[in-house]
Amino acid sequence: MTVSIWQAEDAQPLREVDFLVVGAGLVGCAAAYFASQAGREVVITEMRDVALGASSRNAGFMITGLDTYYHHAIERYGIDVVRELWALSRTTHGHLHYFVEHSPIPVRIERCGSLLLAESEEEGRDLEKAARALEADGIDVEYSSKDPLGRGYYAAIRQHQDAAVQPYELVQSIFQQSGAELIANNELYRIEQDEPDCVTLYTRQYVFKAQQVLLCTNAYSPLIDPYFVGKVIPTRAQCLVTAPLPNGPLVNTCGYSDYGYMYYRDTFDGRLLIGGGRKQNKALENDTTDDRITDPVQRVLEAYLREKFPDVTAPIERRWAGIMGFSVDGLPLVGTLPDKPRVGFAVGFHGHGLAMGVGSAERAVDLLLHGTHPGAISAARLG
Repeated sequence: MTVSIWQAEDAQPLREVDFLVVGAGLVGCAAAYFASQAGREVVITEMRDVALGASSRNAGFMITGLDTYYHHAIERYGIDVVRELWALSRTTHGHLHYFVEHSPIPVRIERCGSLLLAESEEEGRDLEKAARALEADGIDVEYSSKDPLGRGYYAAIRQHQDAAVQPYELVQSIFQQSGAELIANNELYRIEQDEPDCVTLYTRQYVFKAQQVLLCTNAYSPLIDPYFVGKVIPTRAQCLVTAPLPNGPLVNTCGYSDYGYMYYRDTFDGRLLIGGGRKQNKALENDTTDDRITDPVQRVLEAYLREKFPDVTAPIERRWAGIMGFSVDGLPLVGTLPDKPRVGFAVGFHGHGLAMGVGSAERAVDLLLHGTHPGAISAARLG
């Protein structure tokens, strides 16, 4: 974000810290947890507050794997990378379940599985190919050539291990378990590493001197350092939710269709949530950090509600948007800034932060503290 000269004149109080995390979303709070477990004293600085960005504006889907059908992912990235990324998502979900089970606060979660659903015969054929590729790689899925929801879909893949979670509660829980100190409402506007063993960060409230820094800023990364320009694209996603349905839950799963462009689930209080609509409005939703809803996307969501869920008579009660960080090649980015080796980052989750974010945060902390190579998500692949 930008900070005016009136808001901060570079004369803020000096604050020396050991390990500074920038960003208090899912990834930042998880990174703080891992750094704390490694014995570091962690401070998180955040331009808003804990989990008020995309981490609590998503649909709360804990879905295993990439956002690309398995056989297409193999064609694009190669089998070794795809296997590694699927393992990373399983690691992420293992951590998330651990955080829920050890949470000091209630976190609502349901192991309801997920459904990838085909909107057309062509997508149905793709789903079958994806299912066969998953099965050939020993991944347990259930393929159906029919519509398990009875709502006009053409085929489905069910992943039984997946879950739906209340994402705001989840991140609040991870933050509390991290033991980190939070400095909220504190925009970062400049990073310098003029000394070999120290990083200077200018924020609205403080000038930090940090031994090491980890940027967990996802979609907002290009506003922080030019390295991320062209590597992370801020992309808007939108949702709506109905009033509670009189007859209770409707889909009982995390549903994805149209190659992931549409998604839907029951909330824990019996509403129907629908997200998506970006496919028809890519120019409008691409490369923006404006998190206001837009009429064209909301009209798509309303039309989808009428088409696929005509039995829903409850009114729409809430609409919102969040900003995702799309990496240029669809995989997360973990690394250190080329000119600032004590500044690491974990960004670019392509809308699948609940699948990849926590595992990526763990690798980013290991890279910064121990020099451990982050594997297929290393940003070095982009040069």
